[in-house]
Amino acid sequence: MPLYETVLIARNDLTQAQVDTITDQISTIVTEAGGEVKKREYWGLRGLAYRIKKNRKGHYMLLGLDCPAAAEQEMARQLGLNEDVLRHMTIRVEAIDAEAPSAILAKRGEDRERDRSFRGPRAPAGRFASGRGRERNDDREEYRARPRDENEAAGGEE
Repeated sequence: MPLYETVLIARNDLTQAQVDTITDQISTIVTEAGGEVKKREYWGLRGLAYRIKKNRKGHYMLLGLDCPAAAEQEMARQLGLNEDVLRHMTIRVEAIDAEAPSAILAKRGEDRERDRSFRGPRAPAGRFASGRGRERNDDREEYRARPRDENEAAGGEE
């Protein structure tokens, strides 16, 4: 049987348990058709690149499926009918590695291992933090204070 990977994005106002029930519905469709779910990863609540149906965030779920093409088509039809699913995408793959984490989870693990205490050298204090302008003496006309005439301050009448 062909192997598929499906990623679905569910609405952000759902709980993780509700997303799991959607995934369980997909699993029953696949197993009834003679296939199986080899991999199941919850990627968490993540920000979307753009608004989808007025949502800015969504619950991401990855499924690795070993099922016939008819089961995949029925699964896609059911996901399209489900109002809680914002988007879904299924691709055919050569192999599914059930033990290894996906690229998303591997990257998240690397980020946690990285030392976050060092943030680089501190910038110098100041408005623009570049240090420019302190050494330079501005003699340009727009930076020089102009003397006020007494007539000008009184209203400009002589």
